Amino acid sequence: MVRLRLGWVAVVLGVCAAAVLPGVPARAAPGKGPASALAPATSLARLFDNVAVGEDSRPGTADFDGAGRSLSAGDLAAAGWTPGRVLTVRGARLTWPRTAPGTPDNVRAAGQSVRLRGRGEALAFLVAGTASRGSDAGGAGTVRYADGSRSAYRLTAPDWRTGPLATKAVALPHVDTPAGPLAERARLYVVTVPLAHGRTVASVVLPRDRALHVFALSLRPGGRGWTGSWAAATSGYAPVGPWTDRTLRLVVHTSAGGPRARLRFENTFAAAPVRISGATVAVRGEGAAAAGAPLPLTFGGARGVTVPAGAQALSDPVAFAVPADTDLLVSFHLPGTVTAAPVHRLALQRSYLSEPGDHTGDTGPGAYPSTLTTWPFLTGVDVGGGPGTVVALGDSITDGEKSGTDANRRWPNVLAERLLRQHAVPRYGVLDEGISANRVVADRYPGDGVSTDTGGVSALHRLDGDVLAQTSVRTVVVFEGVNDVRWGATADEVVAGLRELAARAHAHGVRVLAATIAPCEGEARCTAEADARRSIVNAWLRGSGGTFDGVLDFDAVLRDPDRPARLRPEYDSGDHLHPGPAGLAALADSVDLRLL
Repeated sequence: MVRLRLGWVAVVLGVCAAAVLPGVPARAAPGKGPASALAPATSLARLFDNVAVGEDSRPGTADFDGAGRSLSAGDLAAAGWTPGRVLTVRGARLTWPRTAPGTPDNVRAAGQSVRLRGRGEALAFLVAGTASRGSDAGGAGTVRYADGSRSAYRLTAPDWRTGPLATKAVALPHVDTPAGPLAERARLYVVTVPLAHGRTVASVVLPRDRALHVFALSLRPGGRGWTGSWAAATSGYAPVGPWTDRTLRLVVHTSAGGPRARLRFENTFAAAPVRISGATVAVRGEGAAAAGAPLPLTFGGARGVTVPAGAQALSDPVAFAVPADTDLLVSFHLPGTVTAAPVHRLALQRSYLSEPGDHTGDTGPGAYPSTLTTWPFLTGVDVGGGPGTVVALGDSITDGEKSGTDANRRWPNVLAERLLRQHAVPRYGVLDEGISANRVVADRYPGDGVSTDTGGVSALHRLDGDVLAQTSVRTVVVFEGVNDVRWGATADEVVAGLRELAARAHAHGVRVLAATIAPCEGEARCTAEADARRSIVNAWLRGSGGTFDGVLDFDAVLRDPDRPARLRPEYDSGDHLHPGPAGLAALADSVDLRLL
């Protein structure tokens, strides 16, 4: 049996009588009895048998790990994780246990059968591990479907004290112990595993590992009836302002259009909640002016929303004719003081900051005297209907470096324009999830705390949130690796990372196209050794067989025929690393749309 570790999900490959790959339904094996013969399912809360959360003043009332250590109720409240709070993380709505400190709030996985009914594209678990020596916890479980079929999954939970901060849902500032607080970060994680497409879940059998603690479980919807039109990946948690009682008016450019819209705001990497007291959307006129009166958004019927640390807020659908290939103004009021925020740094778009007050409903530009060059908090715009979404996962070349400010000439923009002009394939929405300085296998931003480094967590660590959790995602184009080889990663490391990205996306039913790494000779870090590593990765990509659903040879498009390690002069922006607008357009024009 071969085990391939896929981030937080390990898919077991081999011959196993009762197990199948995630997403592949199976009838009960002969001699094992029907699926209905398994233990009766009950709600997760009825199975709670462990106390993780206690009061700082009474740490002895909780014992999460068997050594008397526990999570602080005060720290959780400060993060906005209060009892009964519905938290949207990575597209899944999970309810933090509605329990008082010092009472059971999680279940130690021991093969219990949990009642969960509905359809979705993935299961989402809110978990943490308490294994000895800080190792991961987990094991194999089973999903039971309403038609009697089953599928196997494997769930892995990082340790609550030593797991990676880059993938945590929330980190708390200390751990309670009977001897007093420990100044170390306590972590909680949201982990997703794929489901069989189109089948109704009836229950979930947990793995057998009592070091695996489950706080909540839900289904992540697939976004049926919606298409992603615009998105930006959170690249870090950076100092801002400070802003007090200000309105941000962000300019974003759509790909697909539709008759209604919903918007996504994220408080990624944060340690405290953020309050948005009101938000609107409008078609842009000129500058900070709207073409018409901005339409107010609601969140669960309310005008405003508080977004807990590490969580998201999705607006209610609003009837709004969203044009394709058009600038929108998204305005939202921050009534409190904000000193740091999750941002997408390389917006390459001038947005606007107001004078004090709620100016979300202003049509004119008069209240917006200042400009912004980042996208804080806002991460997505969906439109109603449409055929689904293509996601571009990449680094600065995908992020649009050297494409020009306010130009919307990133290669995913040009690809979206191509789709709109043709009728041979559906007109998919195109989402740009590029992050300047991003890598496949290493984190630039560590994933926690305020930092000026906005190179993001690795593609491996952000795949679930930036790709798999996107609305109606159909295909991902992976165009990364140049920063890995420039900064010393081996070709084998990059190849292993790309393999893992493909396997994890395929397990969720997403098509994967991989692009070869562009040449960069002449740039300071693009040494002969780096180019040799790049060439090895590219040779593997071109001969990778069925690893991907297609390979886009972006290297061949951009390279100088006379000096293949360099960019073609007409495509070189001047820094020998980033293509200019002509080179970016050439990348988009080279894509066979039938592969999408």
